Amino acid sequence: MHILDDLEQRGLIQQTTDNEGLRKHLEENTVTLYCGFDPTADSLHIGHLLPILMLKRFQKAGHRPIALVGGGTGMIGDPSGRSTERSFNTEEIVKGYAEQIQEQISQLLEVNQGENSVVTRNNYEWLSEISIIEFLRDYGKHFSVNYMLAKDSVESRLENGISFTEFSYMILQSADFLNLYEKENCTLQIGGSDQWGNITAGLELIRRTKSNDEEEAKAYGITVPLITKSDGTKFGKTAGGAIWLDPKKTTPYEFYQFWINTDDRDVIKFIKYFTFLSVEEIEELEKQLQEAPEKRVPHKRLAEEMTKMVHGSDALQQAERITEALFSGNIATLNAVEIEQGFKDVPSYTSKERNVGLVDLLVEAKISSSKRQAREDIKNGAVYINGDRRDDINYSLSDEDRIENTFTIIRRGKKRYFLIRYE
Repeated sequence: MHILDDLEQRGLIQQTTDNEGLRKHLEENTVTLYCGFDPTADSLHIGHLLPILMLKRFQKAGHRPIALVGGGTGMIGDPSGRSTERSFNTEEIVKGYAEQIQEQISQLLEVNQGENSVVTRNNYEWLSEISIIEFLRDYGKHFSVNYMLAKDSVESRLENGISFTEFSYMILQSADFLNLYEKENCTLQIGGSDQWGNITAGLELIRRTKSNDEEEAKAYGITVPLITKSDGTKFGKTAGGAIWLDPKKTTPYEFYQFWINTDDRDVIKFIKYFTFLSVEEIEELEKQLQEAPEKRVPHKRLAEEMTKMVHGSDALQQAERITEALFSGNIATLNAVEIEQGFKDVPSYTSKERNVGLVDLLVEAKISSSKRQAREDIKNGAVYINGDRRDDINYSLSDEDRIENTFTIIRRGKKRYFLIRYE
């Protein structure tokens, strides 16, 4: 199947420049393409996954992808999709972010492994060498102010104001495309739908500087759609904030839970977007969703595919163990690392005593409001230690109640969990 047909079937193409020309170009050539990622944080989040996986799809189709880390443009700030000016980070911070993101991309895309392997570049290498005079003479002269004002990323900011710095961002991104066109024969840029103006500006710069009397320079652009959720909430956000790709910021268990809790109305769309499952497999999952929605088979498959892709098989198995333990209440099967992940956001208390009466602990940890309430909770069978009910008001915790000598999990009622740590 032609790569463009596969992308269209999955709903992954928002806009293209010269669709027929691009189709022919991809059929006749091993195409070098790129996508840019500005280092605005120390990790990518799942909103970046769609363009990352687009690079991987083109790689699987035999083309040569470049993942461009914006060490230079990240110091300026892209106005696209924003209503206010970005705050500047220091050069040192941006450099650190760029290195971390480059490492993440390398892990996700298996950089430098094979003939058409993904390669990474950092635009700080060439943008930092352009003087202000070169910028104005060699690049700025090819862009009229009227042309730039007409771009959505600029026009939407005029009412609230836009600095000359952010106004110039599209010229810098155009310089990236031109540089990669010249040095790497890169003829295709992909990006999110908010990047359309920047992409077409790059194509214009290539056309103006590289076309001659005999032949017009050929380069192309593709944008992927903005991901929307059927319930109206923003994709990639939870009550705890963004879903990051860094396991230290979003644990593999949290990552797994995000995907498995996908709305029924979105799950098949997300499988098409984010996985490499075949059309036949996706159709079968859609059939299972229609026939037995309560089994949530597509949701589990989506969570499995994404967690394994981003964090690996071991992390997937760990996330599944935590999920099963929490569902069954069999907390004692978890190890300390899994406890840290599964109970990251529950209330916690650090106990200074190794062996303490259960009533005293419930009050000290503010699990029960008073000793009287604690005794009632215990008598009523509402208190569980590591998944086991304790109904003896004289019970004292012992070494056996500490998981790996580090944690005890207390549950009050059906769903209220508390994490007890030990000094």
